[in-house]
Amino acid sequence: MNSFNSLIGNVLKVNKVIYHLIFWLFAYLFWIFIFRNSTLVITHAITIQFCYLIFIAANYYFNSFYAIPHLLNKKRYLAFVLCFILGIVITAVLRVPVSVFVYRHVFKMTDNHFNYSSVFYNSFINILFWVVVILTGKMIADKIRSQIYIEKIENEKATNELNFLRAQFNPHFLFNSINSIYGHIDKSNKTARDMLLVFSEMLRYQLYECNVDRIELERELNYLKNYIAMQKSRMDERVLVNFEAKNINGNIKIAPLLLIAFIENAFKYVGFNELKENRIDIELSYDRGSLYFTIFNTKDTFINSAERSSGLGIANTQRRLELIYPNKHLLNIDNNDDSFGVSLILLNV
Repeated sequence: MNSFNSLIGNVLKVNKVIYHLIFWLFAYLFWIFIFRNSTLVITHAITIQFCYLIFIAANYYFNSFYAIPHLLNKKRYLAFVLCFILGIVITAVLRVPVSVFVYRHVFKMTDNHFNYSSVFYNSFINILFWVVVILTGKMIADKIRSQIYIEKIENEKATNELNFLRAQFNPHFLFNSINSIYGHIDKSNKTARDMLLVFSEMLRYQLYECNVDRIELERELNYLKNYIAMQKSRMDERVLVNFEAKNINGNIKIAPLLLIAFIENAFKYVGFNELKENRIDIELSYDRGSLYFTIFNTKDTFINSAERSSGLGIANTQRRLELIYPNKHLLNIDNNDDSFGVSLILLNV
């Protein structure tokens, strides 16, 4: 995939160079045949306009790559004007000796009365005029492209918002269904009714409270406790589940749903071997500005290779940690044949 993207990038760069070459070729031909002085032969016009082309192009690329992005776009207007005029002056000055060389060695003119000031003045005016015209055209084209891009983004945003609003029907329908199911469960079946309420609370948390960058750890902790309680209710006594939280207060905030993947993994792969102890140990604590999370579970040695290789949830969590807590987390995963352990430290939360 990387080589393909690199190939696409190279093709785009080549196309851009070709477009620029075509533009300058047409500009060159335009200057030769439209603005050719009737007193000059075509070969003289070709030579003179080529000299102009070099200096006009030099000013164009200088302003396009430096002056406009680094000065004009950053509202350093005075610096931009001075830099722009200085570029025109320098190229007009440089065109004077070039004109002298062409006049005497290419055109073989022997007239010693060469008007240096007139050449400089004409060069300055011509280079200034065409650089302004070409840069103005470029900036107008860039503005149009930017406007089209902004309109495209706004349309996509409106479409996404519409799809989101349409999707709101599903959660409301789901909650209404849960309430209906809850009403039809026999009141004597307290376990089922309690489990459904816990599930409803977890679902509400995921749908409506997790749309933030950081959330209070106490709320996240409540979600984890509900998940652990539901998992414990479906397991028999062969699995011992220990969960401990220390020094957790309302001032601590973390990224939502960051720890659940590790806990889901533990309940998914915990062993049910009657010949040995099966357990899940979970500990969450806060100490001196850092959050410590550890989880350990036993597992059976006969788990097939497909189950061993599945770890999308943990892989996604690792990627989230890299993006949300760069250089502010320590993660260690210990995956053995008969156990799985995770140790995570979030620094300065």
